[in-house]
Amino acid sequence: LVVMLFSQSAIAQSSQPKLLIGLIPEMNIFQQKQRFALLGEYLSEKTGIPVEFRILSRYGNIIDTFNSEKMDGAFFGSFTGALAIQKLGVVPLARPVNLENTSEYHGYLLVRKDSGIESVSDMRGKRMAFVEKATTAGYLFPLAFFREKGVKDIASFFGESFFTGSHDAAVIAVLRGGADVGAAKNTIYNRVKKDNPRVEKELTIIARSPAVPSNGLCVRNTLDPGLQKKLKEALLSLGQTPAGKDILAKFGALGFIETTTADYQPVLDMAQKAGIDIKTYNYRNN
Repeated sequence: LVVMLFSQSAIAQSSQPKLLIGLIPEMNIFQQKQRFALLGEYLSEKTGIPVEFRILSRYGNIIDTFNSEKMDGAFFGSFTGALAIQKLGVVPLARPVNLENTSEYHGYLLVRKDSGIESVSDMRGKRMAFVEKATTAGYLFPLAFFREKGVKDIASFFGESFFTGSHDAAVIAVLRGGADVGAAKNTIYNRVKKDNPRVEKELTIIARSPAVPSNGLCVRNTLDPGLQKKLKEALLSLGQTPAGKDILAKFGALGFIETTTADYQPVLDMAQKAGIDIKTYNYRNN
């Protein structure tokens, strides 16, 4: 686990403990640190309690880690959020509106333009790069997509399949020829494309998932209601000041909107198509 502690210079003295908030490793760990640094300082100031962000080393085991590390909340992905709501009863508070002015994201299946792959039948025997078994865009969507296309056994259909651990790594795997087909969320794909012009020149999207909620902050249902309210209000009002807009720019968002349990229904629907029962799903990393 990688721990990030943010500046507490502006934090009011408080007898309350720190707030421990988990982050899923959807992108390069150093980019994650930079993205959340200013947001951590802001939330610390607004709540009067030191905020500590902890980047989880893997997507899997997130439910166990949430409990064992006694976390107060986490910026869950849509699949991990649905898992946490079903299994832990966490309370969704808010989620970001990304730079494309949407608070949702899509899963992509991507290939190289020169691969000759245009349909699922062209993928037989190829190398497939998933992200993790606890991601919507990086596993749940492609699994549902392939099942609907008649592919029920990934292991026998592909010549090789593997997990990259992060969405940006899956994009790079296809770009560099380490995989023929890759799965990734569109927001991370767009970030990689912005930094690397080869992505737009050499890759193409061949399938897109239904929309699911962007990574939102969910907190344990036993967290003090007053503190839940402070966190939620702090996020929802973030763009109302010049300083807040600077934080959002660093975070890569236009603002935050309220999030509810009902927003995760598309994930449950996708899981059903993929043959996964979220209530009993117990994926663990080895």
